[in-house]
Amino acid sequence: YTEAWDADKTSIHVMPDTPAILLAKANAANVSQKLYVQGWEEAKKKGYDMRADAIPIRMAKASRDIASDYKYKETHEKEKGHYIGCKTAQEDPKLSLAARAMALQNDRLYKKAYNDSKTQVHIPVDAVALQAAKECQTLVSDIDYRQYLHQWTCLPDQNDVIHARKAYDLQSDNVYKSDLEWLRGIGWLTEGSVDVVKAKKAQEILNDRLYRTRPEQLTFTSITDAPDVVQAKINAAQLSDV
Repeated sequence: YTEAWDADKTSIHVMPDTPAILLAKANAANVSQKLYVQGWEEAKKKGYDMRADAIPIRMAKASRDIASDYKYKETHEKEKGHYIGCKTAQEDPKLSLAARAMALQNDRLYKKAYNDSKTQVHIPVDAVALQAAKECQTLVSDIDYRQYLHQWTCLPDQNDVIHARKAYDLQSDNVYKSDLEWLRGIGWLTEGSVDVVKAKKAQEILNDRLYRTRPEQLTFTSITDAPDVVQAKINAAQLSDV
């Protein structure tokens, strides 16, 4: 099957300057890793010379020093022991600031001046504000506002007082029912009284046994030739399945 093709392959010749061959060579050069790094490899073989005071080197060193944790804490480590040895705490600015902040937040020190001065206030007895407070207390006092009934503010033999006492007696429930106190606790019932007769009549009206008559107590005989009985028999005969 491939014999003719194998024979033709040995006799086919393609010109090296055809567009397809040139395009293939260009693509091979573009994707070649060896050609891609050829310039870099030749530059490395030639070597390089970079001075220590070059700008990129100095920039890299400065960035390293800034990022270094040791350089970052170097100033703090040098100043850390300088505050040791102060004679008093007032000479240390940080301790003084902390003490000042604590004193401002202390509630006892905040109210110290008020507590010292509140017992030294003297108000005259006849001051206007004190007189007004006394009058206000008298107005809102419950003791002065109320006058109890047993504290009479008028003469007991005045006409209006006597009239009021008679009105109280007329309106008093105790005085109105005082003539029935001797009957309290005594049981009394008469056979012919109105309440007893009323109760008996009500019992008879509500008595179901007296109100209704049992069917078995009635004597009743049905007539066999009554029109309704005859009609009932005819209807039963018509509806009978037998």
